[in-house]
Amino acid sequence: SEMCIRDSLQSFLYYVPYVTLAVMTFPAILHATQSPISGALALVVGVVAAWCGAGLLPVAVLCCAVVFIAELFL
Repeated sequence: SEMCIRDSLQSFLYYVPYVTLAVMTFPAILHATQSPISGALALVVGVVAAWCGAGLLPVAVLCCAVVFIAELFL
């Protein structure tokens, strides 16, 4: 019983830094551009690119290109 509580607490504390980073980063992504739509598009494209195995630099360049193109048309 005590071991289960300790394991649950350790598991919870393991994810706290990731959740905190996500909570701070997500609003900044949407508000860093002139239009929240371009930020959301870049977020989706970046997540898909990272999921497919792209590295940090290609994801960042791709997201910047998406924002640039989206802002031209929005």
